[in-house]
Amino acid sequence: ELENQLTAKSKTLEELKESLAFNSSSEQSPEALSLWMPELCELMDSIASQVAQLKTSMQSVTEQWRVYDEVYAEVNLKTTRFLYCINHYKPSVISLEALKKQIKTLQ
Repeated sequence: ELENQLTAKSKTLEELKESLAFNSSSEQSPEALSLWMPELCELMDSIASQVAQLKTSMQSVTEQWRVYDEVYAEVNLKTTRFLYCINHYKPSVISLEALKKQIKTLQ
């Protein structure tokens, strides 16, 4: 999105350059404009460089989030399996009286 905006601003800058070249009745002198335009171009190049750095950083962050999502899904699955095992395989708690009764029945 930033790259698209930068491209649009570059086109606008080019149109401005052309209109300034054809328009000699501007308030500023050509010397002042010639000093202003390189500074503007330098700022535009700086912004383009920052956008490229941001894009690289965002790719790195996106990759880290992808890895995080994979690990989170794996941990979530293992936790669910663990809870399932705990709930289904817990030993039954029998009172002492019930055990005595069962022993008598078996004897």
